[in-house]
Amino acid sequence: MEGFFEGLGIAALVILALVGLAVGLVAGLVTGRSKLVYAAIGALAAMATPFVLAALGVTVLAAGGVLLVAFVGLVGAVLVVAAVRALTGRGRDGSEG
Repeated sequence: MEGFFEGLGIAALVILALVGLAVGLVAGLVTGRSKLVYAAIGALAAMATPFVLAALGVTVLAAGGVLLVAFVGLVGAVLVVAAVRALTGRGRDGSEG
């Protein structure tokens, strides 16, 4: 797993953060809620997803390159932001649902 962390590099972490920020900003715009909060959640989720998968033994990410890592981060950010949105359960007008 150390090889994964060494291979990921700073550039990939920056790309993951940017992907997560974009996902969070879009979610904030769509829901009409705090874009800053969603952007932070998205960035953290995008950066954490490859590490969680590596800890679970999915080592193909390191061989897949930065694009695969960015895609996995995108999917992870979308899932986490959607989960946060579902758990908070407030619509654009403040109503439940």
